Amino acid sequence: MTQATGTDNKYTRGIAAFVSGLRYEQLPAEIVSRIKLLILDSLGCGIYGSLPEHSKILINTLAKLDDSPDCGVWGTKQRLSAPHAALANGTLIQGFELDDVHSRGILHIGCGTLPALMAVAESRPGISGKTFLTAAVAGYEIAPRVGLCMGQQYLAQGWHSGSKVVFSAAAAAAAALGLSEEKTVHALGIAGTQACGLMAAQYGSMVKRMHAGRAAQSGLYGALLAEAGFTGIVNLFESEYGGFCTTFTRSTDRFDMTELTKGLGKEFETLRISLKFYSCAASNHATLDAIRAIRARRPFKAQDVDRVVAHASHLVVEHVGWKYHPQGLTSAQMNLPFCAATLLLEGDVFVAQFTEDVVHNADRIAMAEKIEVREDPAITAKGRGSRYEVRVEVFLKDGTRLEETVLAARGSDKKFATEAEVVEKFEKLASFVLPSKQVSEISSMVLQLEKLQDASRLAKLMVLS
Repeated sequence: MTQATGTDNKYTRGIAAFVSGLRYEQLPAEIVSRIKLLILDSLGCGIYGSLPEHSKILINTLAKLDDSPDCGVWGTKQRLSAPHAALANGTLIQGFELDDVHSRGILHIGCGTLPALMAVAESRPGISGKTFLTAAVAGYEIAPRVGLCMGQQYLAQGWHSGSKVVFSAAAAAAAALGLSEEKTVHALGIAGTQACGLMAAQYGSMVKRMHAGRAAQSGLYGALLAEAGFTGIVNLFESEYGGFCTTFTRSTDRFDMTELTKGLGKEFETLRISLKFYSCAASNHATLDAIRAIRARRPFKAQDVDRVVAHASHLVVEHVGWKYHPQGLTSAQMNLPFCAATLLLEGDVFVAQFTEDVVHNADRIAMAEKIEVREDPAITAKGRGSRYEVRVEVFLKDGTRLEETVLAARGSDKKFATEAEVVEKFEKLASFVLPSKQVSEISSMVLQLEKLQDASRLAKLMVLS
């Protein structure tokens, strides 16, 4: 193997050039409108994410280690240093399986990007709303491309998406700080060597939620250290030995580095990010939509169901199609049979349906036993663009067979939500924690971010007074 040198870094440098050179005036109106909705959605997820027990454990533990007043923990009165606030707020966004997803890149974006960006804005007052929006786009554009570069092999090797979204965190923070191209190269190189996150966390641990927080924290460290002159791996993606691509795929050819910069600044991956309207893994949503559609067409009750078969891609089967065992709330929200059982019994799969006690709910477990997730080779063969496609069969006890195919779930990039739907979801989630007047102020401010003179004002609205 020929070792790539530090000068062989056209892809790492290409990303850095985009991030450091992006200006608000270059952003199409469609991108500005979309990024504001994506920001609002993630902020709502983060505010609500302050409520679960795992979030409280993390926040209380960090509070014992850190008495800095610099940055707020969303939905609480707690204040921490910028890196610890990024860790906490990233964990909160991922705290209840409600945050965005880039399906082809197989990762979440806002949970890593926004906490790092907000930490910069809050700790460095004076960053304008236009700069904030531009930095957000810079971040949202990078991790999806890393995901596209790495492909499905990345997930198959057992790595979680937090190890990719670290680059969005670094990019957004670097852009907000106004780092040069050279320093942005180092920010990416510092962030990338901290990349981590194991998929085994999905089977019942609290730590799965923290992967995003660590990505936000690591990306912020990357930008802050690079700003000060600290150096990172300058050929992070290109290095043949110990580089990001070769290490995380355990190969020299199961990735495509051209995806890192292809269309950068012209074709926006920001438009390919989906939102969730169910409180569970994105791989479950098309099946849940299919069941809802079948029920709307031919109403039936849960007790009428003999069995359900979801025909899906190999990745969906592997990701969420395993036999349910009560191990914890994370596991319940990841598991497709359990979530489908929840919809059949409860009529929805949102925050009210997932409390700690439901993990061992006998009725849901019994219904989950009737739901099979089976690979359809024809769907798998369509590739990652059709990863979430499903064909669902519902067999009723009276012998009736019902079927529905869903190509894209509600809220996906192919069926993106309206502004009203995003605002409604945000307000529903944020109102669990914050006063209604404050909730409305956040929503209004985000939707008019380009008019804001100081983005630290938004950060101040995100906490309890």
